[in-house]
Amino acid sequence: MPRRVLTGRVTSDKMDKTITVLVNRRVMHPLYKKFIRRSKNYAAHDEANLCKEGDLVRIEECRPISKRKTWVVVELNGQPLGAAAAATPEHAAAAQG
Repeated sequence: MPRRVLTGRVTSDKMDKTITVLVNRRVMHPLYKKFIRRSKNYAAHDEANLCKEGDLVRIEECRPISKRKTWVVVELNGQPLGAAAAATPEHAAAAQG
């Protein structure tokens, strides 16, 4: 079974290695056939603490990491997470030694 992938905006990065992602979606009302907005918050795992409030991220479903966390960040602002880590200067300096 394929893993679900969602895109949303980071609303909180105050926790260690965890972010809160707001995912908006549009659904059609069953009777009135009008599109309405639905939103939900997901707790996602951010191993390197790279994500900041306001970033656009893509999260993927994974095994349960904790009671609320079953999602992991795979993309940050359109770049895969490995490329985003290399682009950050403080992480590049830490990687060199």
